Amino acid sequence: MPGQQNKNVWDMAYGLLLTIALLITASAVGYLFRAAGIPETNIVIVYLLAVLLTARITRGYVFGLFASVIATGAFNYLFTEPYFAFRVNAPSYIITFVIMTITALITSALTSHAKQNALEAREKEAETKALYTLTDRLTDAADLHDIAGIAASTISDVFCCRAACLYFDENGVPEQTYIQQASPGKLVRRKLSNPEKIKRWIEELSTGYHIGTDFYDWPIHGREMILGLIRLPKESAALMSEAQTRLLHSMIESIALAMDRLRSIQQGIKSNEEAVQERYRGNLLRAISHDLRTPLSGIMGTAEMLMDMTQREDPRYALAEGIHKEADWLHSLVENILNLTRLQGGKLTLNKQMEAVEEVVGGAVSHMAKRSPKHEITVNTPGELLLVPMDARLIEQVLINLLDNAIRHTPPQNEISVSVIEDKKKGCAVFSVKDRGEGIAAADLPHIFQMFYVSPLKHTDARYGIGLGLAICDAIIKAHGGGIEAHNRTDGPGAEFIFTLPMEMNNHEQLS
Repeated sequence: MPGQQNKNVWDMAYGLLLTIALLITASAVGYLFRAAGIPETNIVIVYLLAVLLTARITRGYVFGLFASVIATGAFNYLFTEPYFAFRVNAPSYIITFVIMTITALITSALTSHAKQNALEAREKEAETKALYTLTDRLTDAADLHDIAGIAASTISDVFCCRAACLYFDENGVPEQTYIQQASPGKLVRRKLSNPEKIKRWIEELSTGYHIGTDFYDWPIHGREMILGLIRLPKESAALMSEAQTRLLHSMIESIALAMDRLRSIQQGIKSNEEAVQERYRGNLLRAISHDLRTPLSGIMGTAEMLMDMTQREDPRYALAEGIHKEADWLHSLVENILNLTRLQGGKLTLNKQMEAVEEVVGGAVSHMAKRSPKHEITVNTPGELLLVPMDARLIEQVLINLLDNAIRHTPPQNEISVSVIEDKKKGCAVFSVKDRGEGIAAADLPHIFQMFYVSPLKHTDARYGIGLGLAICDAIIKAHGGGIEAHNRTDGPGAEFIFTLPMEMNNHEQLS
């Protein structure tokens, strides 16, 4: 940081001037001692005191070492014969100089080391106190706004500046405003000029912080995404020491943990609420469906009786037929809703038995023939008996849903077919339902098996689809250990649905 470099230059200049001043003072005291007839050994002690004070007052080891060497040279130059020369007449002074230098160096090193230890202890104490204060206050935060306010005020108090905090929403987008401490105990909201620009800066950040026009911005990294920013005014951030930078990083980590914890709690509450709503919805659907089944069965039976009692040419026959058709559709819808609620509740257990494919397919085709007698359905099954482990009732429901989907999208005169083959290489039975309708829109292909998905391109018969049938087919087939897919036909218009069932028996499979 440029400001930190300027501060270091000032510290160096201050330390050098202080060292020179102490050595000059020691030399002046030495002259007074010599004038008073005090032995030279006491002058050595004065120089050692100057070295000790230098090491104690200045920062680091450099000035103490420098003072040790200069003190020995000054004593030689000023107080040993020949005066004002860096040489001695008595060889015993050489021993004095060596001992003096070693003593000064050791004294300086020990003093600097003790001072450094004391400084680190104070820094750790201040860091621990600041982190404790921040963590203690964050435990009372009720939302992200509270966390941002606590972060801004605590960091402002620790670093004596007007810090700010900007938090992102759950989609990783910065809020339109950020919280800043305007004065002790007073927080204000300030509008963000360009949130998208800040988001882009942070995503492209290659260093630990971003230098903006007014702030240094430090990102708050969560477990999965960036949660926000801590903003320090430029003039204050530029003067931060390494210890202060480490403390800031520790505080940001605490803030990130608090934000992550709060978001996890909020997500848990939201999930619980959704689960409760889903349970209520399932119970409601189940209750309604059960209540509808009985009257619908009665309506269908009565309509069939009226049809049997009426000639086809009689207008009343068409009315009874329409009633039966609509009631049959409602009955199918009720069955799908019941299956949906069982699927979501994990209460639909597979009853798998070895079943003849021809019988299951025949049951589904027969059911659809009664519902839509104008459509002809072609069936192709293996010539020999093919037994497949399945829950026959559920697989028949899958075929009914697929055939119903094909009938709704295919004119009566066009082809609809069901085929089954055995893929011995993959060890599965392959079922295919084809039609000659308009096909599936490319935009719908990735979504057609999703719950309640209905194509935006409304079909003329769109009232017959609410997006449950294919989703239930997907769940049932997957519960059997198979797979289902859909695509448009390559030999002309129309769609094809293919699902597979494994040939191996497994009685422990259950829908979930």
